[in-house]
Amino acid sequence: MDEILRKRIERKLDGLPEDKGYQVLDYIEFLESKYGTTARQPTPVERITEGVGDTLRAVRVPAEAIRGTMGVVDSASRMMQRLAAAGRAAVEELKQGTAAPPPPTPPSAAEGVSDPAPPEPAKPGGTA
Repeated sequence: MDEILRKRIERKLDGLPEDKGYQVLDYIEFLESKYGTTARQPTPVERITEGVGDTLRAVRVPAEAIRGTMGVVDSASRMMQRLAAAGRAAVEELKQGTAAPPPPTPPSAAEGVSDPAPPEPAKPGGTA
């Protein structure tokens, strides 16, 4: 679907009351079952969120209560996504930390650092 059509549908949806939005969703799901090809599969968190919403609709919970509940579930799912991202970042950091560090490179004379002079050998029987 092109972006212009998507935005037009969003504008039309914004003007509808909540309960009519669910009717539109039902119709879209009907069209998807009849004509759809391969739709993007929902993530596990999206499946849980959609299941909660569908269950609340099935027992005829008012739209206001569904909206509030879905807001809480959405907040929880965003938190879980942030935790998962932090976990992935930590694993990547650990992977990089276990790799052998690169050998140190000696400073070059071109950088203005001269090689230190080797220590002079101690003189036998005398003080240095």
